[in-house]
Amino acid sequence: MLRSSLLLASRSAGARKLVESAPLTRPVVERFVAGSDVDAAIRATAEVLGDGRLVTLDHLGEDTVEESQADATVEAYLTLLARLEAQGLTEGAEVSVKLSAVGQSLPVDGEKIALENARRICAAAAVVGTTVTLDMEDHTTTDSTLGILRELRVDFPWVGAVLQAYLKRTEQDCRDLAHSGSRVRLCKGAYQEPASVAYQDKHDVDLSYVRCLKVLMEGKGYPMVASHDPRLIAIAADLASRRAKDTYEFQMLYGIRPEEQRRIAAEGNRMRVYVPYGDEWYGYFMRRLAERPANVAFFVRSLLTTS
Repeated sequence: MLRSSLLLASRSAGARKLVESAPLTRPVVERFVAGSDVDAAIRATAEVLGDGRLVTLDHLGEDTVEESQADATVEAYLTLLARLEAQGLTEGAEVSVKLSAVGQSLPVDGEKIALENARRICAAAAVVGTTVTLDMEDHTTTDSTLGILRELRVDFPWVGAVLQAYLKRTEQDCRDLAHSGSRVRLCKGAYQEPASVAYQDKHDVDLSYVRCLKVLMEGKGYPMVASHDPRLIAIAADLASRRAKDTYEFQMLYGIRPEEQRRIAAEGNRMRVYVPYGDEWYGYFMRRLAERPANVAFFVRSLLTTS
């Protein structure tokens, strides 16, 4: 019930105004969001890379309704990539892109615009020697996103995909993408989805995650295990024990279980941190609260603490 309420609030303009105006919200948000600008993103990236972890950067923004917004997002990514190269950070840092932020949701030619904008970002990433992963959003965008992925991989075969274990279709999508050269991030999923397309019970989602993980680990691609769940991480490590360390990686979110992230990296694993930055943090922040009750408790404690 709490998760559903928070996910509904993530789409509410009224709830957004309330949370954004709360005077003590910003210090809490800073646990999960690196900062509002590219300078903050670069600082966070250097810090994470400094102790052996890797990074994927997300310039926050989604549900773009004007082409000028999409253009601005593309420019933000081009600036970010140039700064990463200038600071010598591209070996360990890539970018994650939500297609809705670069035009996918526009009412006219949205998919075409998103493809061309994503192509610009991929071309810039190729120039500086790094990669791009396409974030996945709610189920209504899945086919469009995978279609754009196929188009991009013609010229940029290293473009990563994200699949969400709570969707009932995902096990088959994993089979389709578990081929040589295919980078796939497997996460549980963080949107409010109907029972017709998504598992609703946590146990069923976990079982789906494991089935999908087995498909990816048995395939010839590059699995990216995105989870903070100790049980799923242990299962992933066991499934990966027959693979070389550089043929898969673990991923976690910025600000969540940082000590565990460092432990995994210290054991010689590739451990990548998803680092979001930018002013459009509300939807992302609310989904993080919805994922774990501990996050909500942290938020409430922070709002009640004045010192």
